[in-house]
Amino acid sequence: MNEFQRAKKILNILNRIYPKTPVPLKHKNIFTLLISVLLSAQCTDVNVNNVTKNIYPKYNRPEHFVKLGRKKIEKLIKSIGIFRVKAKSVYNLSKTLVEKYNGKVPKTFEQLEELPGVGHKTASVVMSQGFGYPAFPVDTHIHRLAQRWGLTNGKNVIQTEKDLKRLFPKRSWNKLHLQIIYYGREYCKARECYGLSCKICTTCYPKRKKPLLTKKA
Repeated sequence: MNEFQRAKKILNILNRIYPKTPVPLKHKNIFTLLISVLLSAQCTDVNVNNVTKNIYPKYNRPEHFVKLGRKKIEKLIKSIGIFRVKAKSVYNLSKTLVEKYNGKVPKTFEQLEELPGVGHKTASVVMSQGFGYPAFPVDTHIHRLAQRWGLTNGKNVIQTEKDLKRLFPKRSWNKLHLQIIYYGREYCKARECYGLSCKICTTCYPKRKKPLLTKKA
């Protein structure tokens, strides 16, 4: 079975298990989606949602966070990992949006990636889930699964993103990256499947006997 055949089988399995893919980070608009994605670095979506459910009803525009200031933002998100660094990014990002973009979130990768605290993965999530633009956000979890499933031998998320975009139809990207995330959390966990027990692993590699050690991104 070559990588394109594996990709086709994987897509069929994921479409059966996850015909619908709700966005896991709760948000009120594209700006709050951007903030939630930024906050989710080294933190679970559940934790982010628990914190932002008390923030977004009142503060949901860049102007609100500029007015709050860094110290008050820190207090609002203090239960999230590296909250001081993230508070600084949220404040500076909001300030940039107000001063440069009239309070609107820009719609290009280049402009998004120039914002404070926003990397390529965050920009990809916003372009995909916020604007519906075909993108394939790859984090360390998707990188691990893509290796485990024989879709990439890339040593970093940049190479993995290129490989996944090459193997899967463009129309599937926005839904597929969420399907992979959901599947990894439910069936192909880092410390449970080891590439040996879930439906996708056994379909792609029925003769695999030893646990697969993936390369970190």
